[in-house]
Amino acid sequence: MVLVRDGDRTVLTMANDFQGDLKEFAVVIPVPTLLTREQIHVGDKALIDHLDAYSAPRLVEYSDPDPCRIMWLAEDRLMSRAAAAPSAVRPEAQSLRVRVEAEYTVGEYDIVILSAEESSGLETWLRDNGYKVPAGASAVLGSYIKQNMKFFVAKVNLKEQSKLGSAYLRPLQIAYESPKFMLPIRLGMVNASGSQELFVYALTRHGRVETTNYRTAKLPSDMDVPDYLKEPAEFGKFYKAMFKRQVDQANGRAVFLEYAWDMRWCDPCAAEPLSNDELRRLGVFWAEREAAQPDVFVTRLHVRYDSAHFPEDLVFQETADRNNFQGRYVLRQAWTGGDWCSAAAEYRRSVHERREQEAVRLASLTGWNVAEVRTRMGLGAERVEAAAPWWQRLWKN
Repeated sequence: MVLVRDGDRTVLTMANDFQGDLKEFAVVIPVPTLLTREQIHVGDKALIDHLDAYSAPRLVEYSDPDPCRIMWLAEDRLMSRAAAAPSAVRPEAQSLRVRVEAEYTVGEYDIVILSAEESSGLETWLRDNGYKVPAGASAVLGSYIKQNMKFFVAKVNLKEQSKLGSAYLRPLQIAYESPKFMLPIRLGMVNASGSQELFVYALTRHGRVETTNYRTAKLPSDMDVPDYLKEPAEFGKFYKAMFKRQVDQANGRAVFLEYAWDMRWCDPCAAEPLSNDELRRLGVFWAEREAAQPDVFVTRLHVRYDSAHFPEDLVFQETADRNNFQGRYVLRQAWTGGDWCSAAAEYRRSVHERREQEAVRLASLTGWNVAEVRTRMGLGAERVEAAAPWWQRLWKN
């Protein structure tokens, strides 16, 4: 989900991962207001992919400098650390107390906007019109009806979709005005076979976005990890295990911050910032009024949720916090030169200690067995050179 928000104006972009027959696909999303045809758009998934790459957790790599050179330049100088900157047959709707407010075909989607007075009637209408409504939906639908929310119902128009020549569904975008800054998630949990994975990219003007009804926590970041995580597959395993452990430690009730940054710059960039045109197409409506790059602050939130731990929809607020944050993990390549000086001997001992700390830290972050981590790092066979006697450093041949 991409949420563009300023004042009461919201633009929501929804990208769905769906596997199966497209004729079986449909979404029912509660919305706070009646939507006209002009408020609905079919977007470009490449924009979300770019935003994802720009804000994704990063693995960075640095090489240690020659410790002897450091000593020669200045005895008290320490190794510098780079800073993170980083449509259908309609039953008698009236008897069910369901009102069809509007119907549209937008791109490859047939869209109906509904209002209802009671959940049982809405549930019956959906089933009679070919939507598969899971057991237990009535109670969730009823809670949205009590909030006077409308229902945005979309399914694929197979004829229009076949013209695209693609098996993938393009994102749906809706623009509306409402004082409610929230994301309905409970309806999607009714037919879920397990926990759901959600990424929310919030684009705002003033600062970081956080949830008000659940704890927003920063993921562990800016720490050294073992060199073997350099392989993409290994880094993926690490991040999944680390995220699961954070979810478990929060008892499955937290929303995690993965990235927060002013999009006008980055240091370094995991991917280039989005252009004015890309931001505008994602819904940053103030971009069209600014010749220079608009003021856009990006917040990336990651949540794993189920009905037991997330009984309420996500409610957000924009804060004035513009402090930068990113999920960032550091590989440090050891210096392997042959120079011999007091600093080099001490450096070699410190590298061994550092690698031991990396093993313990990785095991702690992921829950992996520390002995197995040490084996993967080759620590069992590592030999640390002893420091040369002090008198050997007095007279060099």
